[in-house]
Amino acid sequence: MTELADLAELAKRRGFFFASNEAYGGTAGFYTYGPEGAALKRNLEDTWRDIFVREEGHMELEAPTVMPEAVFEASGHLDGFDDMIIECAECGATHRADHLVEDEIEDVEDAEAYEPQEVGQLIADHGIECPSCGAALADEPVEEFNLMFGTNIGPGSSSPGYLRPETAQGIFVEFPRLKEYARNQLPFGVAQIGRAYRNEISPRRALVRVREFTQAELEHFIDPEHDEPPIERVADVEVPLYSAAAQQADDGETETYTVREAVDEGVIESEWVAYYLGRSIEFYERIGIDMARFRYRQHLPGELAHYAADCWDAETELGGNWIEVTGFAYRSDYDLKKHGEYSEEDFTLFRQYDEKQTVERATVDPDMSYLGPEFGGKAGDIADALDALAGRDRSAFEGEEVTVKVDGEEHTVPVEKTGFAVEEQTESGEHITPHVVEPSFGVGRLVYSVLIHSHGSDVVNDEERSFLELPADMAPTTVAVFPLMTKDGLDDRAQEVARELRAAGFEVSYDDTGNIGRRYRRQDEVGTPYCVTVDYETQEDDTVTVRERDSTDQERVALDELPSALRRLVAGESLSDL
Repeated sequence: MTELADLAELAKRRGFFFASNEAYGGTAGFYTYGPEGAALKRNLEDTWRDIFVREEGHMELEAPTVMPEAVFEASGHLDGFDDMIIECAECGATHRADHLVEDEIEDVEDAEAYEPQEVGQLIADHGIECPSCGAALADEPVEEFNLMFGTNIGPGSSSPGYLRPETAQGIFVEFPRLKEYARNQLPFGVAQIGRAYRNEISPRRALVRVREFTQAELEHFIDPEHDEPPIERVADVEVPLYSAAAQQADDGETETYTVREAVDEGVIESEWVAYYLGRSIEFYERIGIDMARFRYRQHLPGELAHYAADCWDAETELGGNWIEVTGFAYRSDYDLKKHGEYSEEDFTLFRQYDEKQTVERATVDPDMSYLGPEFGGKAGDIADALDALAGRDRSAFEGEEVTVKVDGEEHTVPVEKTGFAVEEQTESGEHITPHVVEPSFGVGRLVYSVLIHSHGSDVVNDEERSFLELPADMAPTTVAVFPLMTKDGLDDRAQEVARELRAAGFEVSYDDTGNIGRRYRRQDEVGTPYCVTVDYETQEDDTVTVRERDSTDQERVALDELPSALRRLVAGESLSDL
């Protein structure tokens, strides 16, 4: 059984995750997290909050998952959030065209960056067939398919809305209020963990490509002219980088740099992105990612998102493939400017100068008694266009006439009718549109990566053992409590020990089914780091046996010291130190 298939079987059997709605035939692209998976996912999210919210001093919000159409018109998702689709004329199956090309052509790794016509030509040239029925796809068109899930808000169809494809927009649209909570002071960050939805053409690879998923996103609002990241905090952190230059070279490989080296040598363009690449290493290590199967890959020019000035992906190796688990993007001021433009609300922030400044400002005071009769209903828009042009290019007013464009149509106005002037003004500050740095983590893909990277097997007492080598604070259950036998009151005492440990704050499982060896194997397989066996030899005996998962070593621990001993083990002490 392959690594991924082995993990899929374990995940279903032990309750980590499984396909949803199986009683009704299943629904592709949707998964249910079982008891073990939900706990692991919650622990991962708590670790993320610990690092990126609490330690960084950021805010957190929870926004709705359904948002009005206007939000996604502004964000660009309605026009540009597409994947390439191809439909088989024989069986009617639809497939993600770029994935077919990547799967069938060895030297093509990022077909998503190609144009649909290029992908269609590759399908034809290489005789790629339909994976469902084997029919040739050479003559089928490759088209763009928008991934948004549409809905209506309220009865009827007058208020169209969409399930959000990312949690970020729920932060951006609330910026006018969030800046008040930040006392109008940059920089500040706003985090959110929540569900997002994408109508994927061909969901696959378990939790890797699904239609409903959880994101943990941080939007860090900065003034690019004045705010600098605390790069010294991560300057010596080593980061494995697969740069765009390395990807384009014949023999390019992942290279390890310190964050400082990567910035100084220009491998990472943005110091803010570099800071979060370095900061995130601790997170990946804490949740249990195998760092020998991890890298940061820079986006090639053709795959940069419409909003991204620079972008790196954190990738983990799963079953021989590199999978994106986090995107780190410098989104510039794209999002806030767009929402300001479409909503007509104020998405800027006032930055106070240290000292008042005297500056020259170009202004217009159009003669509306001229513009009104001359241009009718467009007069107001022309006046606004003149004002914008004066602020942008005062040289346009140096001749006798000035031309502005409104709704794609050019209009010429005599300069004497514009009221153009250049004046000295004393200003105490200026309105700026913040830039945004965004680390966006795919929680499901991280859960999947942690499970695969921690899954192993060995032989204990001549018997093969399957285990999950999860960090103690990530494991769904911290400690399992067993009675050695269900007689002589051992089961009652073990139940009492389990209750006491739960009251002390531990996640506890109680198991009295089967022999003690089988109970150990069950707990090893779900990643429980410690087992406690109540095996009193006499009523006066006040010790229990503590077993450690990875080494299978055992030690006797006094019952009244058990909670503190377990806390020390979770914190990193070894069993022999107790």
